[in-house]
Amino acid sequence: METTENLVLEGRKAVLEALNHEKPIDRILLRRDGGKPVEGTLRMIAAKARERRLVVQEVERVKLDALSETGHHQGVIALCPAVPYFSVQEILDIAKERGEPPFVIVLDGVTDPHNLGAILRSADAGGVHGVIIPKRRAVGLTGTVAKTSAGALSHVAVARVGNITRTLDELKEAGLWIACADMEGPSLFESDLGGAVALVLGAEGEGVSRLVAENSDFRVSIPMLGKIGSLNVSVAAGVLIYEVVRARMKAK
Repeated sequence: METTENLVLEGRKAVLEALNHEKPIDRILLRRDGGKPVEGTLRMIAAKARERRLVVQEVERVKLDALSETGHHQGVIALCPAVPYFSVQEILDIAKERGEPPFVIVLDGVTDPHNLGAILRSADAGGVHGVIIPKRRAVGLTGTVAKTSAGALSHVAVARVGNITRTLDELKEAGLWIACADMEGPSLFESDLGGAVALVLGAEGEGVSRLVAENSDFRVSIPMLGKIGSLNVSVAAGVLIYEVVRARMKAK
């Protein structure tokens, strides 16, 4: 496994999720409230952290603001060890361990951490075995991604690769069909997204690169019935993920 920089995990839901699933945490910082004891969710977080014998510190809001990437820390930040990146093979092994055909999301240059976080949340909900992102010209696993994922980062394997096109070849060799999201492609309702599949989605505004699209097995589009020509990439990912879910449930 490759690792990222140290992760600043922000927000009550994200920190509670990490505590509930016993994810590694170095230290938890709570907002000091004029000497008053912490209440509500923050009190629950403090109690759970102390049960795990974690270091809990009460600090001034200005310190939390300085550490926050999102500006919405909600009075709590967890300082965590580096988040591990998985290998592509490890993602395929997860599918094998579950006894399921592999279901992978490949992101070709998504740069907005909010989009990546939202995609991870949909991926967890839809039973995706892993998400693959490129090392260059794309967002990695940041505190904003963790917060936006609402805890899903703790459950979805993410691989970071040097070359998306070569990775698609690797997935093909493992028996996956590569479906590329392309507004010029046939409707997803006319496509077979059952079995072992990798969904490829492109960067915000630019879509999938030409080489990646050409290296895919087929293209799929989401019908647009209004005046807007495309969906946000995280919304498109959710729609496509659940079309795969529908095909899998129908097959059962």
